[in-house]
Amino acid sequence: MQAILALEDGRLFRGKAFGSQVERVGEVVFNTSLTGYQEIFTDPSYAGQIVILTNPHIGNYGTSPSDAEASRPYIEGLVVREFSPVSSNWRSTEVADEYLERNGVPVIAEIDTRAVVRHLRANGVMRGVISTAVEDTDALVAKARAHKKMDGTDLASVVSTKTSYTWDSTEPRNETGDFLLPTDSGAVGQMHVVAYDFGIKQNILRMLSRENCRVTVVPAKTSAAEVLALEPDGIFFSNGPGDPEPLEYAQQNIRDLQGKKPLFGICLGHQLFGLALGGKTYKLKFGHHGGNHPIKNLETGKVEITAQNHNFNVDPKSLPDDVAVTHVNLNDDTLAGLKHKTDPMFSVQYHPEASPGPHDSHYLFRDFRKMMEEWRKP
Repeated sequence: MQAILALEDGRLFRGKAFGSQVERVGEVVFNTSLTGYQEIFTDPSYAGQIVILTNPHIGNYGTSPSDAEASRPYIEGLVVREFSPVSSNWRSTEVADEYLERNGVPVIAEIDTRAVVRHLRANGVMRGVISTAVEDTDALVAKARAHKKMDGTDLASVVSTKTSYTWDSTEPRNETGDFLLPTDSGAVGQMHVVAYDFGIKQNILRMLSRENCRVTVVPAKTSAAEVLALEPDGIFFSNGPGDPEPLEYAQQNIRDLQGKKPLFGICLGHQLFGLALGGKTYKLKFGHHGGNHPIKNLETGKVEITAQNHNFNVDPKSLPDDVAVTHVNLNDDTLAGLKHKTDPMFSVQYHPEASPGPHDSHYLFRDFRKMMEEWRKP
């Protein structure tokens, strides 16, 4: 069956339909990762977005429950060059086409993904529609233009857990299914971390567990008072989809918790830290989505290759004097990390848990644990 990707500026890309034969509208972004497509499908940070994968061969190794970052895919749709109808992988339990069809995700394949990416790179991210109604192109473009923009939309509360739960400590596994046990022989006892779920990935919870942390996951709108009542040693603010500015409740919670417990934020959590501390955020032209972004740690001078997935960023010039920039993106000099100069709180714009991506920044979870250990000392 034929399918079409219609962008809001009128540009049309025709291809072949795979996955679910449904029509979906969303913000169109591209990801440059070579592997890890199932982790991308199931990352809640992609809620509301149609994802283009620049790697030309997708689906080759199928899907596996242990590779999922959430219980289901969150992408609105998928755009690829070639989509494999079969898989070759001993870990695979379902081919990618069947997996996406079962979960209601449309796929358009056999199009020139390079042309789509170059168009978005030149013109910026835009809204689009994946549909099998290939003849009614004017109506599809109109649907794309009428679709609500991500700017000003709170998507985090939509994807967040509705009830609190304790992460099962028997789950800290890596991508091969091997258990990841605490590696710091000097670690002192188990720490209790309360994690705000704005769209949290499973591997973040695994990494916290690896650092011998008991993790309680709470909904996005849980108050600071409710969190403190849980008596945590530290508080984590997760990744998530969309614009951080509408999440005023989260910004206020950060202000209320600042200085009372060690705080660590990733991606959307980082942007919320910037806003809560008095800074401003802005939308990038086409975002950062991929597993090969070089980051410089300004405190050590080392360069880390990182996984990134965001469309918004903190403006470093807007930050007050009591906030220090700790990491910078070497591709475009955007801010990639910050910390408060006196209070125990720090955050990064990228994904140190990877999944998919490099492991250069795993040390940040160890740093968070050490911060909690210092805070716990009498």
